[in-house]
This record gives sequence, structure tokens and C-alpha cells, in this order.
Amino acid sequence: MLFRSQYDFSAMQWTELGGAAATPELMERLERAFGCLSYCGYGLTESGPVLSISRLGEMAGSLPREEQLRRRAMTGREIVGAELRVVDEAGHDTPRDGSTMGEVIARGDGVMDGYWENPTATEATLRGGWLHTGDMAVWDQQGFIRIVDRKKEIIISGGENISSLEIERAINAHPAVQESAVVPVPEAKWGEVPRAHVVLKAGATLSEQDLLLHLSKLLAKFKLPRQVVFAASLPKGDTGKILKKILRQRNSRPEDGV
Repeated sequence: MLFRSQYDFSAMQWTELGGAAATPELMERLERAFGCLSYCGYGLTESGPVLSISRLGEMAGSLPREEQLRRRAMTGREIVGAELRVVDEAGHDTPRDGSTMGEVIARGDGVMDGYWENPTATEATLRGGWLHTGDMAVWDQQGFIRIVDRKKEIIISGGENISSLEIERAINAHPAVQESAVVPVPEAKWGEVPRAHVVLKAGATLSEQDLLLHLSKLLAKFKLPRQVVFAASLPKGDTGKILKKILRQRNSRPEDGV
């Protein structure tokens, strides 16, 4: 990278990534680029904004490199002054098995009192003393949380919940891929199915067939995108976040079938 020759990063002790889901591959690239450890953070404007960080603490010395990267790419554990839980529709904690999905709820010193002059939205978001984030996640015995999707962006195909972020992580693990976004498209038989929008790295080539072969090694068959759309770029907002709403609008025409 050109910028690395223009600045001295030797004093940096760590970097923190936020705003979008990360992958172990991305964390490794960041650590190579800056020569220091990288962590993920998580939070919302309503939480002031940080709720968690993926520092390993006492576990760091006992974990192999791959597991360290996997955990540092997660949402992490709650910071001092915050409490996090992952709950089901009834508000009960989900099993800490790393696979059962639920909604992240939070409370703590930084959580808002409510939305300005909007009691309806406040009542919907702050329930039972907890901030309901709308983020779906899993957690494990060590308290590490991993966001799997926004509640409103979960793809429901044939009655099965599919995380678009899980598919994107698998796509982005391919060395030819720069970035991706997965959104649902209507489908007559299954209700909706995943469609992947993919941007390749400069000079890279990749076919839909080869990408699906790569994904078949990482994902269950029902989670595989039914179509891959290669694009020069993806729509983004001012902060650089991919605007899936625009992609969903473009993909609103029902598919003919599978």
C-alpha cells in the first residue's frame, strides 16, 4: 500500500475495527499492514456508542493463531459499564453454544434514555430496561458475541433462517474478492433466496461456478446464493457502508424458480 511508505506506524500498539462485520482474513491483513494487533468493536449511536471489544484477555496465550484471528474478528465481550445478552423472542437467554441465534440487548451507563420527542420509538426499542438493538447474534461460553445479521435482513428461505453476513464472510474469504453484499430475492417455491453481489479485486478474475464451488466447501447447500452478480462497485453511504436497501430494491422482481 502506498500510504504505508508515507507514515511511520511503529508506535501503534493496536487498531480497532467497527461499522461492519469483519473476517479473520481481514484482521490478518490489518495486522500485517500496521504491524500490531487488531480488534473489533461494536455499538450503536443509542449506546453511546461502544458496547464491546474483541480483546482476548487471559485466553490469548493459550489459543493458536487461527483461533485468535477468528475471535478477534467477532463482536467480542462487553466493556466495563455495559451488559450484553443474546435473547430469543420471549426474552430468554439463548444457549451459549455459538450457533443458536438471538437478538442482542444491552444496558449500561452509555445507553440512551430515549429518542428525542419520540415516545413511540423509545417504547419499542427500550423494553424491560434493555436496549433492543435489532442485531442478531450467537454467543459462547466465554461470553464472546458474533453478530450474524440485522434482524430485518435475515433471509428466510423455505422456513430456514439464513445469515447474509455468514455468506458474505465466506465470499470475502476468496482471494479474488474485494467485497460483497448478499440480499434476498423473492422466489416462488422458497419465498426468498440469497443473491450475492460481488466486487473483485483489481485484475482478478472469477466465474460464478468457481465462486459457488468455493462456497460449497464453507456453507450448507441451502445457504448458497442462487445467483452471483459481479459488479464494478456497490452502492455505499457517506460512511462507506454498503447500502443493502438499494440492492434489495433492485432485486425486488420475483425469480422464475430454481
